[in-house]
Order: sequence, then C-alpha cells, then structure tokens
Amino acid sequence: MSLLVVGLSHRTAPIALLERAALDADGARELARELCGGAVEEAAVLATCNRVEVYAEVSAFHTGVQDLSGALARRMGMPLSDLGDSLVFAFGDRAVEHLFSVASGLQSMALGESQVLGQVRAALRRGQEDGTVGRVLDPLVQRALRVGKRVHSETGLDRAGRSLVEAALEGAEDVVGPLAQARALVIGAGSMSALAATTLHRLGAGSIAVANRTPARAERLAGAVGGTWLGLEEPGALRAALADADVVVSCTGAVGAVVDAELLSAARGDRAATRPGPLGAAPQLVVDLALPHDVDPAAGELPGVELVGLDALRRRLAPAPEGGDAAAAGHAAPSGLAGVAVSLRAARAVVAGEVSGYLSEQRAASVAPTVAALRSLAREVVEGEVARLRGRLGPDADPRVVAEAELAVHRVTEKLLHTPTVRVKALAADGAHGDGYAAALRALFDLGGPADPAADALDGGSVALPVATAATATTGVGSVADVLRAGAGPAHERSEL
Repeated sequence: MSLLVVGLSHRTAPIALLERAALDADGARELARELCGGAVEEAAVLATCNRVEVYAEVSAFHTGVQDLSGALARRMGMPLSDLGDSLVFAFGDRAVEHLFSVASGLQSMALGESQVLGQVRAALRRGQEDGTVGRVLDPLVQRALRVGKRVHSETGLDRAGRSLVEAALEGAEDVVGPLAQARALVIGAGSMSALAATTLHRLGAGSIAVANRTPARAERLAGAVGGTWLGLEEPGALRAALADADVVVSCTGAVGAVVDAELLSAARGDRAATRPGPLGAAPQLVVDLALPHDVDPAAGELPGVELVGLDALRRRLAPAPEGGDAAAAGHAAPSGLAGVAVSLRAARAVVAGEVSGYLSEQRAASVAPTVAALRSLAREVVEGEVARLRGRLGPDADPRVVAEAELAVHRVTEKLLHTPTVRVKALAADGAHGDGYAAALRALFDLGGPADPAADALDGGSVALPVATAATATTGVGSVADVLRAGAGPAHERSEL
C-alpha cells in the first residue's frame, strides 16, 4: 500500500487560505475524478469546514505529491509556491494513522466532534459512486469509519469535546440575554445548519427560524426543531428575518457573502423600531460557520453586532500552552480537564491499536502472493515426482502402495513448507520488513518476480513503490514545499498534519 494524503487544515493554514480551498460536494467529486490516472490510482477528497484533504493510492511518491498538490493549487486559483508550508502531506503508515485520527475527531477544531464521521462517509460514498476508490481506499476508509465509531462509543471523547456550534454560542447570553427569550435564525439547511438548529433547540432558544434557498429543506429542518421557515428567494424575507433575530447562525456553502454589511445594517435599522436597544437596536450575535464565509467581515463592525467566525473559534478552541494532554484538549471547564485527559488518552490508544492491527493485516497480506507461489511450485514438483514414480512402478504396481507413496510425498512437502510459510506471515505482520522476508523466499526458491522489492525503479526522480504493500512504504509527514524543493522522498519530519 502506498497511501498518500495531501491537504491543509486549521492546524496548518489561516482561515483566509482555507476559504480559497473550500470545496462543496460537486467540487470534491470533480477533484477526485481529475486526479485519477498516472501516478494516482485511487482518490477520495475530504472537504469540511476546517480541512481539505486528498487521500490517494499512488504508484510514485514524488509524482503523487506533485499531482495532488498541483491540483489543489489550481482549484484555489493560486501558484503552488504561494501555499508555502500550509500544504502538508502524510505518507504510508502515517497517512493511515492520520485518517483514523481524523475520523475519530482527534484532528478537529472542536475536539471529539462526531460530524466528521458523516463527512468521511460522504467522501467514501462519492468515490464509490464515481469509481475513484477501489481495492485500497474503499476498505481503508470503511475501517476508518469503524475506528471513529469505536472511539466515540468507548472513550467518551465526544462528550469531552464541544461542537463548533456550542463553542460559538458560548457566552451568547452575555450578548443577547437569556436564550429562553431569544429568537434564533439559522441560514442554510445542510448538515452544519442542522447541527446548529438542534443545538439551539437543545439549549432552549425561545424560537428558531430556518432560511434556505430550497424551501422544502428549510421546512423539513424547521419541523424537526418546532420552528418556522422561509425561502431566501423571497424579496425582503432575509432582511426581515435578520431584523427579528437575536442570534443568527449561517452556514450555506454559498459562493460570496449571504449577509453583507449593507443588508445587516438595513435590518438593524428596521430592528431599532421593534427591538430597541442602547445602540439603536437590540444587540445581536452573528455566528458564521461557513467556508468560504457567509457573513461579510465588515458586518462585525456595526454597532451592537457581535460576529463570531471560524477564525475567532479557532482561537477560542486553541489548546492551552501548557498542561499536557489535559491542556491539549482545551475544550472543558477546569473541573473537567482530568476527564478530558482520560478520554483523550483512551481515544489515542484506540487509534494506535487500530492502526497497528490494520498495518499488521496489510503486511501479512503482502506476503500472500509469495506464499501462494511457493505452494504452487511445491505442487508442481510433487506432481512431477509422482508421475515419475508411477512410470517406474509400471501398470502392475499395487495401487495401495502407489497411493501410500503419493501420500508420503505430499506429507513431507507440507511439513517442509508449513513452518516457513507460517513464519513469514507472522514476521511480516509483526514488523516492517515483510517485503524482505518475501524477497528472501523468492530468491531461495527461485520463484521469479522482484527479488528485492526495495530496489524500486526511479521514475522522473520519484520512487515507484509497490502498490498495496504497506511494509515497503517509506513513511513520514511533512511540508509539500520541502518535498518539491528536495525532489526526493519524505525525509522532512513535521507533525502538523
């Protein structure tokens, strides 16, 4: 297996750059289709509100990095050189570890959030429908989904962390007063908007309205939370809804601002007549969870408007500078830090165990062709010797004697093969040198094929790696810029991805 992931996230890139990279479902699908071919044999694109990553099975590391990073840069409409160290990679074993960690919520802006499981599942479904994932990525991503579910069911990590919506609404009552008396407006009806609506409902918001360009979807989401709905195509409807709302949460996935400063300013003018406040109109909390942003940043400068965007949330959810695992969680009140630390360690242990188990299975599977070839050779030898024996004994030989002789030859062969074949599988599963053991068997028994899988052919300065052989993959993480500058394999260790 030669798994490569290239991408950028809230850990490596500023929000402005993530906005340039943002992809909707159609964009993610088009990118995966575009990539397949050449060095990229399979591809799946994970696009969330705080990361865009391409997972690919590649036949050549350096060419794969170039293809994946170049495609992302083109989608962003900027030179690859301008991405600097924001674009990073993980390869081989480390790519598996990264995928399992992402699916478990360990790499999310809001530690432990479970929404990423749905996003990973959507990436897999797109790849299955389009044929861009196959014998490597399909089972791998399905395994990642099972790992994520296990982390959430066994460790309590999702209870330790908070969703982006909960983090954004923290302190809402300081801005708009008691939530039980507040009127909320959710703009959009996708998965994040649904999370926002249900969170507001759970927190006891006085009323919830849902606005969306597709009225049927708005109506469906509003019905789930006992709210009202409106279509964004109705003239003046959004302005009226903004004027009425105390809390606004927007996440539409639209291109361009849905709420610009002029619109919100006009809505606040209307609001001053019905909901007066010390600054002309009663204060409003506006939460922008979209990438690229839905709300014009200038709207946050209006008097009485508290704007919370992804950049502010990243700072709010940033790990504390000291304190080990507990501080790394950064998502709980001081009294709960010990519990967060326990959940975090448990989640990491689950991921580590699952990664180890998966890689062991892959290493054992990598020597299976060699074992099959050895047994095939043994069968040919046995059949040849039995045929020779029959010829020497002649047609008058006692059938029982011939049968016993054949059985004896088969038994001897099986006993001779049993230990080396079982041992090579065990050695491959336990260590990172399964390819070496397989190569030794091929050389000793003259089985043909590559005598030394480590002696990979060079292709344009890149190492051509054996496909689906995890044990032979040189692993690492690092900056794409470093790789492209060096023109070599992943020798620069970093830990941001």
